[in-house]
Amino acid sequence: MNVVDSSGWIEFALDGPNAEVFQAPLSDLDHLIVPAISIFEVYRFVLRERGREVALILAASMRQGRVVDLDAGLAVEAAELASSLGLPMADGIIYTVAQMHRATLWTQDSDFRDLEGVEFVPPHGAR
Repeated sequence: MNVVDSSGWIEFALDGPNAEVFQAPLSDLDHLIVPAISIFEVYRFVLRERGREVALILAASMRQGRVVDLDAGLAVEAAELASSLGLPMADGIIYTVAQMHRATLWTQDSDFRDLEGVEFVPPHGAR
């Protein structure tokens, strides 16, 4: 199973330098898990950068994976995990979803760099 963090979705959608890294997990729809909060983050970013039409197309693409909604149980588990690891809210939810599904989390976000089950790809130009 795979979860692609918002940074990976954006990198792929905007054809960034690391887009090819995220192609395989994003193309494997049978094993793709999408935290609903990722749809929010990606839609908001793409809406601002590329407009509503592109954002809507990308949001529809994201819904082809298995979307995991934020409910009360997930919120509590994510708060616990985020607190223990020092993660921001959205990152805590995304990481918790990945852990709950024993999925690999694909990301460029350094907040996840040293966590178990994470495939971290440094952003182009970062060290």
